[in-house]
Amino acid sequence: MSRFSFFTERPIEKYKKADTALVILTFLLWGIGMVTLYFCSSGFGQRAFGNSLHFVERQLISSAVGFAALFFFASIKFDAVRKLLPMIVFGAIILCLLTFIPGIGVERNGARRWIKIPYFSTFQPSEAIKFALVLFLANFFDKQERIVLEEDKTVFPAFFGLIVFSGVVFAQQDFSTGLFVFLLGLVMFFVSGAKLSWFIPFSCLAIPAVFLMVLLKPYRVDRLIGFFSPESYSQTINYQTMAANRAISAGGFWGQGIGTGLTRINSIPEVQSDYVFAGWVEAMGLLGVILYLAVLGMFAWRTYYCSLTCSDRFAALTTFGFATCLVAQSLANIAVVGGVIPTTGIPLPFFSSGGSSIIFTLAMCGFMINASRLENVELVESNEYKTEELMYE
Repeated sequence: MSRFSFFTERPIEKYKKADTALVILTFLLWGIGMVTLYFCSSGFGQRAFGNSLHFVERQLISSAVGFAALFFFASIKFDAVRKLLPMIVFGAIILCLLTFIPGIGVERNGARRWIKIPYFSTFQPSEAIKFALVLFLANFFDKQERIVLEEDKTVFPAFFGLIVFSGVVFAQQDFSTGLFVFLLGLVMFFVSGAKLSWFIPFSCLAIPAVFLMVLLKPYRVDRLIGFFSPESYSQTINYQTMAANRAISAGGFWGQGIGTGLTRINSIPEVQSDYVFAGWVEAMGLLGVILYLAVLGMFAWRTYYCSLTCSDRFAALTTFGFATCLVAQSLANIAVVGGVIPTTGIPLPFFSSGGSSIIFTLAMCGFMINASRLENVELVESNEYKTEELMYE
């Protein structure tokens, strides 16, 4: 089968100002997320910790670290990122392995997904894995593109890296995130120009492996059964989903309004985490859903546009991967809250409470903002030529 690539050879880069729309959309999503987290978590924060701002305060501290990462990756040269890549990759893997060390890793419900941070909270290394995977694959495929002889090109190191990255997440008993990491890697393979024929034998091995991992854990099977029979498990495994549906229904078209004593979200356990979008819908209604999807759509448009017009192939591939990571997570989370797909445990970027999530979300945005400063010279010159041609006409 033939080989193709969305990102072919790029001309010498030309710097410009960062994409203003992308910067505005990043801060807008963060701001909406913070407001939503505030009115969704205040009740639970008061009951559990005696502080209605408990989750907001922690999110602000994590956001400060995240914005530092944003400004760092928005200003650093891409060659410097490549030099830091070994440290980023091995650091992410080591952090995942630390979850298995007693006293450092935190076990909840049989899963080891977190690292204990003294005097503050916990850290989830799988968020670092998403960040490192995209950088690793983008760097690898950029180097492969520069190899002249077709027979010298290979994807096996990239496949091995993908197995390692997704494997350490699966080992933490985080099936949904591990599967997401694996699929994200396949998207990177696809857009980078890997031969389509390589996907066939790999899929023949991966698909049965996924079904086997589902069947090995009874609670995963229960989630699937509960998804197809929601009413039968409304008080057990589907309790959060059913409570989220009631909150969404209560929102109507216009919503209940922010700060008007929302009641439905209080029935959702830990609503500040994976089901925070249900609180947004109860407060803002269908109009709020439309507004959020419009902002997310514009965010996707600007990030993918920056990726497809960026003159540096490494930056273009990385931007595409980061954009896909954030947009796919957002759509997956909304689908879970709406009961369209089974519960996954994937957070909603910018909204869900979680320090590691917001830190790496903002770091990804910083890299994409940096990439938006590099434009395709051929595209620019072509547009300038067309403009001059129209002027003379």
